[in-house]
Amino acid sequence: MSESFLTFLGIYFLCWFKFISGPLLGSLAGYGVGKTILVTVTGTMSSVFVFTFVGQYLKKLWNHYFPKPKFTKRNRDIIKIWNKFGQLGIAFLTPLILTPIGGTLILVSFGTKRRRIYFHMLWSSTMWSTIFAFTIDNILAIPFFENLLLQGIG
Repeated sequence: MSESFLTFLGIYFLCWFKFISGPLLGSLAGYGVGKTILVTVTGTMSSVFVFTFVGQYLKKLWNHYFPKPKFTKRNRDIIKIWNKFGQLGIAFLTPLILTPIGGTLILVSFGTKRRRIYFHMLWSSTMWSTIFAFTIDNILAIPFFENLLLQGIG
């Protein structure tokens, strides 16, 4: 396998767990904005597809062993976001403060249909990866940061 394919694959798998790794590492790997968006969205959506199925299983397992809901500060914050913004709010905030897995499991736990999860996570990951890719690409084009990066590599 070529080194460029392994780099793409590594970034792809990191996007399963942390969204920002795609735009950051894609730009640092020298990818253009389009390829950075592609690797970020495909990695995120792969995670969403897998965890919509795993999430339903985990939800059944969790409810079997822990039937009473546990309220923590984080759970209350998630419920506040859900009550205020619903599916859109969770999908919108997933790349910013949640992980693709976390956002997917939250949507699954609230009983959102898979089709809706895929749709909302797709537009959210596409929008945020585009914003992040262009922003990071423009920041790295500033001579100060470009020189700083080259000094770090060399």
